[in-house]
Amino acid sequence: MVVQRKGATTVKAAAAVRGQERAQAARPYAPPVGTTRTAAPVPGGAPRIEMNQGEPEHRHFPRAQLATHFDLWVEDDAGGRRFSAGLTSVNVSVSGAFLASTFFLPMGTVVRTRFALEAGASPVEARAEIVREERGPEDEGRSGFALRFLEFSGQTEVALARLFLGMRLRAFTEEYLQSQRARSLPNELERVIDVMAAWELLKATTPGDPWRGE
Repeated sequence: MVVQRKGATTVKAAAAVRGQERAQAARPYAPPVGTTRTAAPVPGGAPRIEMNQGEPEHRHFPRAQLATHFDLWVEDDAGGRRFSAGLTSVNVSVSGAFLASTFFLPMGTVVRTRFALEAGASPVEARAEIVREERGPEDEGRSGFALRFLEFSGQTEVALARLFLGMRLRAFTEEYLQSQRARSLPNELERVIDVMAAWELLKATTPGDPWRGE
């Protein structure tokens, strides 16, 4: 792990860092101005989608078990960064995320965050609030905190929606565009509108939850 401070960069052995961070986990973290912590992204395959259990900030949407790199920072009154860190997610939903961490910020802290759902993809950018924390040793349980997304920038939340709906929407759209009705429409815009109307009709007339692929 590399800890960056203004004017200096210190590289510490992994064992020493883990011991230091475990000690910090016992108390709220109060980073000095300009401190940056960096965590290496954890590689993973296709995300596993699951229903939520016992996490109020995620109850409206399913979660994806997804390890991806999150840039996280707290802005000062002038719009600069008074604290920044790089963390790895445990899971992500349309409404929030849980980030693995052995340091903690006060509950209710509003942060800015940026993360990509896959390599080369445009990042999702959002304001978020820290709403829950779990403090457990790395070898005994999960340690980190949960974010609730408050506001997205530039409609980047659509990337999150595609994480859960993309495969089903693609299959539905490809099949519908082969229909006689879709082929009879005069232009692409009319076909897009027709697909959207057909999708909404399917949701209204079919039991189940499209977010969970039901």
